[in-house]
Amino acid sequence: MARAVEELLEILDLEKIEENLFRGRSPQVGWQRVFGGLVIAQALVAAQRTVPQAGAHSLHAYFLLGGDPATPIVYQVERIRDGRSFATRRCQAIQHGRVIFSLAASFFNAEDGLEHAFAPPEVPSPESLPDESDFIRRYGDQMPEPVRRYFQRERPIEMRPVDPGRYISRGKQDDPVQKVWVRATAPLPDDPALHRATLAYFSDMTLLDTSLIAHGRSVFHPDIQAASLDHALWLHRPFRADEWMLYVQDSPSARGGLGFSRGALYSRDGALIASVAQEGLIRLRRDPAPGVGQW
Repeated sequence: MARAVEELLEILDLEKIEENLFRGRSPQVGWQRVFGGLVIAQALVAAQRTVPQAGAHSLHAYFLLGGDPATPIVYQVERIRDGRSFATRRCQAIQHGRVIFSLAASFFNAEDGLEHAFAPPEVPSPESLPDESDFIRRYGDQMPEPVRRYFQRERPIEMRPVDPGRYISRGKQDDPVQKVWVRATAPLPDDPALHRATLAYFSDMTLLDTSLIAHGRSVFHPDIQAASLDHALWLHRPFRADEWMLYVQDSPSARGGLGFSRGALYSRDGALIASVAQEGLIRLRRDPAPGVGQW
């Protein structure tokens, strides 16, 4: 198993401190703040630990403060409701005595009923696209330094962009749409709750950045202060997070320093697995950050 996936599994295996209290840590990779997808995934794991009889089907979360990667995060779960069909949990992430993140999740055992779903767009297969090492070899010289470092870092999630231009340059305005194949970089255990947590982890990847495509910028641009503010995820069908999924994203609106993005995750056979929505801060800096590089 790839070392990055092993570390992700270790990080998602929260320590139980007391009833409804769990502790998680962050990977020490030099980031200034905890990756938002990790906090979503750990909070979902904590909530799921208190609902053994059903799986999560939706979550709604708010990022309140940036997380400190050097300090463990304590997750406090509140058991809101346990019904015959549904269970509801609230989970707060706490660091340095302050709530940095709040999540509400609903759990439900799927049952037979009406079914329909939108079909995915036509795109090349992931096998026909360059893997991340080939991607760097082909386009690395054209990438801004922060983007190149991001793709060169060992990560638990593999991404194969359908349109490489989204990652090479943002010097021109374009439609705020992007599509990327994603999966865990190594096989995962069969526990469905772990696959849901892994999907929650990577559902925060590239989503906010979609809102900047229309403005010729990215989250790495020196004049942008970017941060996820809220995140919603709906899980529609069973899936494996170690199999390829097409992540289709768009951004219908940006205004007043906020960007809104939507996402849909499809399986290889075209089944709609999950839907995502997020609003984030895309504030223009008055004094651009130095030493980041121009796009």
